[in-house]
Amino acid sequence: MKSQWECFLQNLGVWEGSFTSFSPQGTLLNDTLSRLSLEGLNNNQTVRLTLSRSGRDDLIREFSSVGGGLLFFENGSFSEGLIQLGPFSEFGAELGFVHENCRLRLVQLFDKSGDLNKLTLIREHLAGTQTAERPPLQINDLLGEWQGEAVTIYRDLRSRSVSEGDSPDTYSTTLKLQLDDTGRLIQSISFGNRTITSTATIKDRIILFDQDPQKQVQVLLLPDGASATSPLKVQLRQPLFLEVGWLIQANLRQRMIRSYNEKGEWVSLTLVTEERV
Repeated sequence: MKSQWECFLQNLGVWEGSFTSFSPQGTLLNDTLSRLSLEGLNNNQTVRLTLSRSGRDDLIREFSSVGGGLLFFENGSFSEGLIQLGPFSEFGAELGFVHENCRLRLVQLFDKSGDLNKLTLIREHLAGTQTAERPPLQINDLLGEWQGEAVTIYRDLRSRSVSEGDSPDTYSTTLKLQLDDTGRLIQSISFGNRTITSTATIKDRIILFDQDPQKQVQVLLLPDGASATSPLKVQLRQPLFLEVGWLIQANLRQRMIRSYNEKGEWVSLTLVTEERV
């Protein structure tokens, strides 16, 4: 089992791509070319991050350990963000996938009132490699039954205590998405012995789960096969989750879920890899 640092090292290299910002309604705000270098120093005991973006000064950070609001999966996929939702403060997180020579990252930001404010989609590939951008995600790309496996790791890393013989929580999942006669989406998610069914309206690139007006959650369909699932408003004393999906191939998708409890504390991170059957 890899350590968190070894998982981080799966991201080493020079990544070229772009930062594309969207409004909560999916309106493109700006698009900026980027180059991100993650360089291992001192026999990979230190990692230097250098981010260059058009019209901005370079951002340079050095890491000798990882932790806090950052967790990695064994393939290098990760999430970084605030570990606590607080009153009258901005809130947000980044969720990032690594697949072969590509990375897809998405940042969801909420303002001080708790309202969803902006999303930034970051698409990258290793310098010197070729990649073909996937088409923008459409609702028809998601319909059907998806079966997969979920891996959950915890902020306190209790599932990575090698000395106790533990391993990350792993379980099977089933996701069914279909349209009813009125065009409303019916979603059924099964994991372990639990099944949760919900419905949503579809308008252009937005899927809105609006059964509870106080807890509306939207899925925004984005370029390159990406999707962002966000509450329209984060609220104190209510559990919440942020989710990002990536349709890697027509019948292969990954989803990452960052979960917070009713105290606003970040507790876990889940990576689902699923195939359409």
